Amino acid sequence: MAEQVDVVVIGMGPGGEHVAGRLADAGLRVLGVEAELVGGECPYWACVPSKMMIRAGNLLAEARRVPGMAGSVQLTPDWAPVAARIRDEATDDWNDQVAADRFTDKGGLLARGRGRLAGPGRVEVDGELYEARHGVVIATGSKPQIPPVPGLDAVPYWTNRDAIAAKEAPDSLLVLGGGAIGVELAQAFGRFGSRVTVVEAMDGLVPAEEPEAGELLAGILRDEGIDLRTGARATQVRHEGDVFTVVLEDGTELTGHQLLVATGRRADFSGLGLETVGLDPAAKALKTDRHLLAAPGLWAVGDVTGHGAFTHVAMYEAEIVARAVLGEPGPGSDYRALPRVTFTDPEIGAVGLTERQAREKGLQVRTGLSKVPSSARGWIHKAGNDGLVKLVEDAGRGVLVGATTAGPMGGEVMYGLAVAVQAEVPVEALRHMIYAYPTFHRGVEDALADLRH
Repeated sequence: MAEQVDVVVIGMGPGGEHVAGRLADAGLRVLGVEAELVGGECPYWACVPSKMMIRAGNLLAEARRVPGMAGSVQLTPDWAPVAARIRDEATDDWNDQVAADRFTDKGGLLARGRGRLAGPGRVEVDGELYEARHGVVIATGSKPQIPPVPGLDAVPYWTNRDAIAAKEAPDSLLVLGGGAIGVELAQAFGRFGSRVTVVEAMDGLVPAEEPEAGELLAGILRDEGIDLRTGARATQVRHEGDVFTVVLEDGTELTGHQLLVATGRRADFSGLGLETVGLDPAAKALKTDRHLLAAPGLWAVGDVTGHGAFTHVAMYEAEIVARAVLGEPGPGSDYRALPRVTFTDPEIGAVGLTERQAREKGLQVRTGLSKVPSSARGWIHKAGNDGLVKLVEDAGRGVLVGATTAGPMGGEVMYGLAVAVQAEVPVEALRHMIYAYPTFHRGVEDALADLRH
């Protein structure tokens, strides 16, 4: 006999926890299923602890900028406070009891184990069968995508989880992958004294973003002593004693005491039973309608929808699903102004389409570019002021469809442009706004002026 519930949520990461909690708050009988920690990747191994690492590294960088501006400093980097803060403040030493209680205190039921679909509205968890009257939500997240480099599967490499849990910074670190995760962790460890080498197969860093942002970041990382190998592919990995060796296509051999694999993430539907509801378990993502419905009575939330492995996307989608289940009014999903931030220094904020994506869509594209130091705030800031603002306009409609803001607090500066993209504010209206002086975001005005060219 199957136990009757209203909704089953498989995966209690940020999106799953939000939709499950919201429905439980509304009085529904909700079963949350989680095989690892309630809260998911973000609070334990990703967003939160990594930003603690980055914040600590940024403090060191700022201290090193004191000479010539505010006196002199003596600096002794120490990883111990970083590791302690991650354990004590972010993860409770990787204990999810607070998060679990937060859900069950709302009346939710928590099943610890792996959930598997057993037909429409039916979920099996370690031999126990549940039937959901209102439907099932898939929110199983993603896992590191490991490239098929010969020898890699035989060595004890790090993923982001191992890097976050490190009790000390390694003497030297090889990083496979120059995307957001790779460069964030590379810079953080580098600022604590690790000798870091980044290997990226594409021609530039953060290849999903504007090339100008990648070029800017590459210059900064090189200045900080990080060895960058872009346009380079690993062909072999070895581990002997306490040394990793990565062999590149041209025969170059790179060595380090740790190897971090940061080559992206992917959804993994194996063992989830998608075939029992007519869906393809080999799919890269679950296709949904605007209300995140993937099949009758089956919703998808977060990384599994293919709209980006971002906590904010999962939370946004979770709210849409909660409204759909509860019959509440509200708009469907709209990803035109999807924001993203790479928390390096300079910080790279971006929203909407890149120039390349806009051209691929066949839009009539105009771009505008300004350098943040040209703004008064950038000039005043001096050390650490590197940055830029790039705007992408659909000239046919006279509205922005994308923007990038790199520099100090680049993710915060991006917010106003995200509103402009979302609301389709006419570029002419943006030109005639009043921009506060002296601010970093005043650089937007220069980028708008450059759109005239």
